[in-house]
Formats: sequence, C-alpha cells, structure tokens
Amino acid sequence: MARYTCSYIVSLPINHLQPLLIELLQECNLDVQYYTSDYILAREIPGSVPFSKFVTIEVLIDKSTATETETKMSLVFKNEELPLQVDNHCRQVFEFIKQVIEDCRHWHLTETLAG
Repeated sequence: MARYTCSYIVSLPINHLQPLLIELLQECNLDVQYYTSDYILAREIPGSVPFSKFVTIEVLIDKSTATETETKMSLVFKNEELPLQVDNHCRQVFEFIKQVIEDCRHWHLTETLAG
C-alpha cells in the first residue's frame, strides 16, 4: 500500500479553510465523499486509473491548535498500489496536490512538512 503524508500551517482561520480545501480538491478532479468541520475524505474519480491505483486523500484539520490567524492541516494520500517504483501513481497525485496547495492564492503557508 502506497502512503504519503504532508502537513501545513496556513495563515487562515479554521472556518475559512475547510470550504476552500473542498473547492480546491474538486478543482483537481477529486470526488469529495465526506466532510466535517475538521475532516475531509476525497477520492479520484473512477475511469482514469485501475481500481487498485485509486488514490484516497484524507485531510485532517487540527482544531486544537487553530488560532484566528493560523490553522494546521495534515494530508494523507494512500492507495492499494505497492510502491515498487519511486514514481508510482500515488506519488504523482501526492506531488500534484501538494504543488496545488503550495501555489494556492487563498492562503499563505507558514510552515510545510512533507514525509
């Protein structure tokens, strides 16, 4: 199972972050399947890759450390594909979404941690 994670601290209040993230994920051709005020579950739309390569993205918004100006979020990208190659499909989706988040004009990234 391929799995990649990254975390960000963004200069945006928590109540503004979740709607912007949902919109951003949908613009990246991902289907937002479930969300709450501190959690978002999105998945690739069927048809573009085999089922085992479908990437699921979980976004965790940390309410406990959020302030009026900054919010921490963590993303987990995973699929059933064995990461036998460095440049596998899950890694490609991870790198693409990570770049979209870093380039987003709706917020300023205070801190980035990718793993």
